[in-house]
Amino acid sequence: GLQRLSGFRDWRAREIGRRLARAGIRDACEGARALARGRIVSRTHFAHYLVAQGHAATVRDVFRHYLVSGKPGYVSGEWATLEEALGWIQRAGGQAVIAHPARYRMTASKLRRLIGEFRELGGAGLEVVSGSHTRDNVHAMAALARSERLLASCGSD
Repeated sequence: GLQRLSGFRDWRAREIGRRLARAGIRDACEGARALARGRIVSRTHFAHYLVAQGHAATVRDVFRHYLVSGKPGYVSGEWATLEEALGWIQRAGGQAVIAHPARYRMTASKLRRLIGEFRELGGAGLEVVSGSHTRDNVHAMAALARSERLLASCGSD
């Protein structure tokens, strides 16, 4: 499954590069690949390259003008289903954790539905402390992990 997603990500990077070339920005894929240094090329690598080349002032501007839906370099993502991802983690002997849940813009009821499905599929934990969580998020996620009887984790970022 991870090989399939990795193959898609490689294709997506090439396609973003092709679309940006059609918009007049040449060599973006090569520039993004150089920044990725052998790792999977992400949209963030493209954004940093475009800023460095003077096509935008900030990474945020690159996303706003080039890499979101309806813009020249946008290519939609392909993701594993929740069931697939949990299966991979469990077969590898790991415990699945929902990463930085407060970062996603979802209602409390939608988050609870996600957690319910996650638990039904064997999910084990909720990231409580994350570099993207505020102090209030940490308290709210800790309470949610307790009430949903999930393990609490702390991210390394």
